Amino acid sequence: MRKWIGMGVGLLLAAGAGTAVAASASKPPSEAQVRQLMDVLGVNRMLGQMNTQMGTLMQQQLPCVPASYWQGFIDAKGAKELSQRMVPIYQRHFTAADISGLLKFYRSPLGRKVINEMPATMAEGMQLGQQWGRERAQAMLAELQKSGRIDAQGRCPASPAGAPGAQLAAPAAGSSSAGH
Repeated sequence: MRKWIGMGVGLLLAAGAGTAVAASASKPPSEAQVRQLMDVLGVNRMLGQMNTQMGTLMQQQLPCVPASYWQGFIDAKGAKELSQRMVPIYQRHFTAADISGLLKFYRSPLGRKVINEMPATMAEGMQLGQQWGRERAQAMLAELQKSGRIDAQGRCPASPAGAPGAQLAAPAAGSSSAGH
């Protein structure tokens, strides 16, 4: 009987240990862990670049504002503020174990290669996606014209020429949508 009780206690302890492992696996990451991952991924550098690009765009849009204002606008403070706001997002979507695994991967040679190659990969993918979208839009418009659903100008035959939204047109080959 003692043997059975000992086994039962052993099973309970093992089950409890399994629960503790499961609980630690779902434990949210600390701010320090998230910041380590953000550093490895270069998030602050990317945020700084975005801040600079935003300042440049704003300067183009508002040429009446002196360049000295935009130099003050483009600073590390903006990137730091956004970075601080991003920490809880990582904490909601990843566990401490996830962050540890990501840190291990992104610190590896392959992970560093992913970080270095991703900007070019994404840029090429976006160009490809834009070209594909233009081709699909042109094919759709040709099909709609062929079936008589729109006229040669891309308008619905029953719609007045000046009606808002009455005309469809494929994006021009060299154009891109605003901000994308």
